[in-house]
Amino acid sequence: MMNLRSIMAVSSWNDNGQKQFVHDPKILYRSDFFPGLGWMLARSTWDELSPKWPKAYWDDWLRLKENHKGRQFIRPEVCRTYNFGEHGSSLGQFFKQYLEPIKLNDVLVDWKSMNLSYLMEDKYIKHFADIVQKAKPIRGSDLVLKARNIGSDVRIQYNDQPDFEYIAGQFGIFEEWKDGVPRTAYKGIVVFRYHIPQRIFLIGPDSLKQLRVNDS
Repeated sequence: MMNLRSIMAVSSWNDNGQKQFVHDPKILYRSDFFPGLGWMLARSTWDELSPKWPKAYWDDWLRLKENHKGRQFIRPEVCRTYNFGEHGSSLGQFFKQYLEPIKLNDVLVDWKSMNLSYLMEDKYIKHFADIVQKAKPIRGSDLVLKARNIGSDVRIQYNDQPDFEYIAGQFGIFEEWKDGVPRTAYKGIVVFRYHIPQRIFLIGPDSLKQLRVNDS
């Protein structure tokens, strides 16, 4: 059974879930970023948060370190929810670029028959590190072209938030951060598909050290 103390919520949403960035409906990830848009949490977590729950912008409120307190989130690669509301409190922010092109899952997955133990906190960091270790590092300019020519999983290191935003903009994924965390990130790493089934890992300056992955 998963240790709920390390999990804040489980979401059915991937911020980088646009059809060109996803492939496998059976894959789940841990993330340090609250995805929102279709989620659930344990009763004990609700009891903790509900007395101070804000009247508006509760999604960004949950993304504050003072509220999630280092707890993580489970998210899918392929979204199970779809946001059709171009008009609302966010005034259509990101709708055309990120929300309308979302790939909504159409494959039946029997989760009960699957072994999801890799999502347990102690196992997941090794599971994710093994995947990152196998990705080929690329550096320099023309990163999109280099990634396309390699054709296998690649990792690209960014130095800081402006550097991340520049690289993310080249590929077309979300550039936004909240309270120091990029959308969908785990240990500062953002993963998405590119020229499916290839994966791109955008790696933070301290991410490989946290995963104990050799930087080569």
